[in-house]
Amino acid sequence: MSATASPSSSRAAAHGHAGRVARFLATRASLSLITLWLLSLIVFAGGQLLPGDIGRAVLGPLADARAVAALNHQLGADRPLLTQYVDWIAHVVRGDMGLSYAYREPVAPFIADALAHSAKLGFLAFIVVVPLGIAGGVGAAMHAGRWLDRAISIAGLSATVVPEFVSSIVLILVFGVWLRWLPIEASYAPDASVFEQLRHLVLPVLPLVFVFFGYIARMARAGTVEALDADYTRTAILKGLPRHVVIWRHVLRNALLPTVTVAATQLGYMIGGLVVVETLFHYPGIGSLIYNAAKAKDFPMLEAGVLTIGVVYTLANLVADAVHVLLDPRLRVRNGE
Repeated sequence: MSATASPSSSRAAAHGHAGRVARFLATRASLSLITLWLLSLIVFAGGQLLPGDIGRAVLGPLADARAVAALNHQLGADRPLLTQYVDWIAHVVRGDMGLSYAYREPVAPFIADALAHSAKLGFLAFIVVVPLGIAGGVGAAMHAGRWLDRAISIAGLSATVVPEFVSSIVLILVFGVWLRWLPIEASYAPDASVFEQLRHLVLPVLPLVFVFFGYIARMARAGTVEALDADYTRTAILKGLPRHVVIWRHVLRNALLPTVTVAATQLGYMIGGLVVVETLFHYPGIGSLIYNAAKAKDFPMLEAGVLTIGVVYTLANLVADAVHVLLDPRLRVRNGE
């Protein structure tokens, strides 16, 4: 008998692997839907726990009590909570996010515009911090125990523990107030050039880079150190392969797998968790929109914004799972069985 696998058996194996990958991703997608449903319950309950009255928040503190009650009835805020939740989630599933209490206009355009702004800011931070963090982590691992390793580790840890609002204020004072090199507000004119937009976004991007550099660098360093000590790396070296070939083909591919999940999670945060940065720099992103909606008790805007962030996180994690399972055959087989 020939030891070579027949084309039919190879195709069957490929189909089997594809089926296992599909089942694995389908399971993760199902769990993500359950997570989003639980998030919708938490968001709705949290909105109801905010102090104050919706009608009073919209009409102002001096409004007549009858006008406040009439507005609450018009908005449906006096209905049972279960009825309000079922009505809200049914509309959300159909793509209808409702009407804003504060603006009396559909919520969806506000969410889309704010999400686009946050995505621009998060993407800029992402394309800076991920290559920088991976390079720093791999460089530290290649010089483990030496001064470069200690310098990168200390710098990353120090930057990570400093909250965004502290680093943002320092950056505003140094580069915006004292040196006057950069604008202290991230808002720019609609017809601003690409260069002018980037100039306004430099300061908001830097606090995010500082925070996430340490996370990504630590993951990349740990994975690289583990890969350097692995049997397949030693075998490749004993075979006489050049050092750069061993690093690129054997070390980095396996070392950076955990970093994929971390980077995808950070992308979700960069897009959806920018409340502090967007508020300090007056940037019209979704974090700032949610903050203002919470202050105004604009429940449709608040709930739609938070749920949108949940969807962003979910999609980022699903992409990370897909990339991870495609790059790591062991994970593909283990989860597919």
